[in-house]
Amino acid sequence: MVEPPADDPVTEAPRRSSRLPPLLAVLRPLQWAKSALVFLAPLGAHRLAEPGPLKASALAFAAFCLVASGLYVANDLLDQESDRAHPSKRHRPFASGRLAPAVAWGLIPSLLLGGVALGALLPPAFLSYLFGYALASAAYSLVLKRQPVTDVLVLAGLYTVRIYAGAAAVGVPVSEWLASFSMFLFLSLALMKRAVELARLQRAPAGRGYRPADRGAILGLGTASGYVAVLVLALYVSSADVRRLYASPAWIWALCPLVLFWVSRLWLLAGRGEMDDDPVVFALRDRSSWVAGGLAALVLWLGARG
Repeated sequence: MVEPPADDPVTEAPRRSSRLPPLLAVLRPLQWAKSALVFLAPLGAHRLAEPGPLKASALAFAAFCLVASGLYVANDLLDQESDRAHPSKRHRPFASGRLAPAVAWGLIPSLLLGGVALGALLPPAFLSYLFGYALASAAYSLVLKRQPVTDVLVLAGLYTVRIYAGAAAVGVPVSEWLASFSMFLFLSLALMKRAVELARLQRAPAGRGYRPADRGAILGLGTASGYVAVLVLALYVSSADVRRLYASPAWIWALCPLVLFWVSRLWLLAGRGEMDDDPVVFALRDRSSWVAGGLAALVLWLGARG
């Protein structure tokens, strides 16, 4: 297999992360951004400015970060052999040999128990979502990641459960609009992850159930799912819920072209092979994604301000 060139963006991202101290790198701190989804339901309910909900959301965020890191450590420990054959994952601490596998046996229980201890400070419903997330993640690492289609549905669910957990931490409901939007958007991102893997490896990824010939179908399914998410957003913007929550609901329409641009651009880059293995990590380093996110925040502020 031909290795990607040294300046390839797919290999450069893992190399940048490999410059972190191994003990920090194995926690995958960039992945903590996914746990920020716990703030979404309180934000949508306009409760995040209140001290109580803000504190509860911060605790929920910290609990998910700790549990997620514990599960990432376990996953890297299990996958170290297959990771060594991967062009980017070979830079992970265990696969590269920068961190001894024995370290994981102390890290995993410490992180998991720390997350549960923080979760215990929140309502019981939150803890049930946290346990559900941990069990689903473990099942994914052990079995489900080898099952095509099932694997991306589980990944999308692991994103979405954070939204429900954040809502449970504060005691606000998750609207059907938000649940539908998140399901289609996160399914699109999960499929994008698989499309990038197939494009970069030029063969079936080790430990996965996909074949190179599946890439065309994955591209079609992923872009369709992303555009359905935009459609759900457009239907939400025209609903009575927006008119009730926002003083100037007309501003909220601007979210649709922003999300449409973001989804389309990520899929274009994924199709070109100009993305690393995780679209969320890529977006955190991508200037256009930050601009789109900033404009979306401005739109929401203008809509709420009136």
